[in-house]
Formats: sequence, structure tokens, C-alpha cells
Amino acid sequence: MLRLEDVTIERAGVPVIRSVSMDVAAGQVTVLLGVTGAGKTSLLEGISGVVPIRSGAIVLDGTRIERVRAWRRTRLGVARVEPTRKVFRGLTVAENLRVACKDLAALDEVFELFPELREREHKYAGLLSRGEQQMLVISRALLGRPKVLLIDEMSFGLAPVLLYRLADAVRALADRGAGVLLAERCATPALSIADRAYVLARGELVLDGGSADELGEEERLHGFCLGELGSLR
Repeated sequence: MLRLEDVTIERAGVPVIRSVSMDVAAGQVTVLLGVTGAGKTSLLEGISGVVPIRSGAIVLDGTRIERVRAWRRTRLGVARVEPTRKVFRGLTVAENLRVACKDLAALDEVFELFPELREREHKYAGLLSRGEQQMLVISRALLGRPKVLLIDEMSFGLAPVLLYRLADAVRALADRGAGVLLAERCATPALSIADRAYVLARGELVLDGGSADELGEEERLHGFCLGELGSLR
């Protein structure tokens, strides 16, 4: 579905992503692990068109899109969820969702995925917890019916119980057919739902777990958040 071929991204003339190649398959969760500063956000911004790539190819369903504008990539089916959890704080949950949705019937699918939001649909988004705001931001992205969903640092500022709840929902999204690229620092929750995982260090891929079995055998990735992943380089 989504393929990166030798993608390089520069900021201020300095390479922050170097010759990255990876696949994000439909119906699967692909996890991109790395410490803060490894380049995860830059890579997701390059895929979504927020920043240009210096070289390489981004291929969606067989068509190269690296020169396509960001808004056009969104229409083609690439959606990105930022870690900042931007919601319309003065609007209710239902109003936040309706801003992103022309087909109101699709709201039922979101509420099925996140029943917490149905319970709070008349509550102002600014009054939601961090975890609930993350659910709302992901839901808004889903209402655009994306082929590929890019999620950046879903775990940021969340308690473990909420993170595992969100992880289960992301797994359910992939099971419905979407391709998910989840960029994370915390290995254990992310790997619990992953079909494939890559490790990014200093802008380069240093590890690739190509299957669930391979991920399970890669004990170095389990049991910690990624302060130790720099040692894999």
C-alpha cells in the first residue's frame, strides 16, 4: 500500500532522514521505534507532505506521491495524527467530529471504536482528559476514510492503562483494513499490536522485524521505553 524507497529528508541542509526504505501494508500495524530526536516526526512529515523529501520515492498504491502537495495526499488517503492533540476546545465532541465528517452515519463507527466518546459527545473537547482527546483526534482522522494512518507519539503524556486502551483501538483499525504507521518511543505497548517494526536511530533504520515471530524473538525491544535503543546502533 505505502512504500518508501531510499527516502532522505533534510532540515536546514542537514540530513535528518537518510535513505530510509520501508513498507506499510494494508490491514497491518507497522511500528517505527526510536528515541526523541531519532527522526520519527520528520519521516512522518515527509510522508504526509508537510516537509519535502530531498531524494527517494514515496509510493501509494503503485503511484509516486512525493511531489504531490500535502492537501492532495490527504485526499488520496494519507492521514496524520500529530502528538499535540489539537482539538477545537470550545466545541463539543460531536461538533469536533462533524467538522471532519460529511457522512454522519460514519460517526457510529467511531463511537463503536471509542465508546468513551459517545458517552461524552455533548461535552466540550477542552474538558476531556488527554487520553480522550487522543481518541478524538484519531477519530477525526478516521472520518476521512484514510488508506494509511500515520500516528506520531500516541503515548505522549498518557498513563499506561490509557495507552493500552488506545493500542487496542489502533489494532482494531488495522483489522478493518487500514494501514497504520505508529511512531513511538515506548516499545512494549507498540509491539503488542505490531505486525512489523522498524527501529530508527540518528535518521537511519538500524533494525527491521519483518514478522510477529521475529518481533517476539527480538528481546532487546521489550520491557523498556526507548532510552536504551541508542545502544542498538
